[in-house]
Amino acid sequence: MAQERSGAATFKGNPITLIGPQLKAGDNAPDFTVSKNLLEDASLKDFAGKIKLISVVPSLDTGVCDAQTRRFNEEAAGLGDDVVVLTVSADLPFAQARWCGAAGVDRVVTLSDYKSRSFGEAYGVLIKEFQLDMRSIFVVDANDKIAYVEYLGEMTEHPNYEAAVEAVKSLR
Repeated sequence: MAQERSGAATFKGNPITLIGPQLKAGDNAPDFTVSKNLLEDASLKDFAGKIKLISVVPSLDTGVCDAQTRRFNEEAAGLGDDVVVLTVSADLPFAQARWCGAAGVDRVVTLSDYKSRSFGEAYGVLIKEFQLDMRSIFVVDANDKIAYVEYLGEMTEHPNYEAAVEAVKSLR
């Protein structure tokens, strides 16, 4: 059974429980299986050799998640070909594709954690009460070591965009 971290974060001030370990810089990035679309899965090895900025959001259909994904889509343009920006949510792949099309988001790879919650459990961001992934940021180097982590304490707050981008740039 996966580790439970009761009260590790809040949603509108109310405590929520996160499932999985609390990762830190220097840890090996855990593998995961997520859906690229209905028929195709992806895992950490699919992005081997690249610096990975992993932006985790509960759902693209909320204001903060929308803003977070748009911001990293803009930032992706200046990060270079050796960097991939991944957005992980529990939204269905259809919803992710529809949202990206409507939002004009084309530089971020959206990945769905809806089937097995593999990413959420491996990275310690699965919200027990909602079965969604908690807003967080992970920067993983080309050798799959975690270089930067931000676990948000409150689900409705924005991450530190500048610190995440600087962490990516520092890996060059």
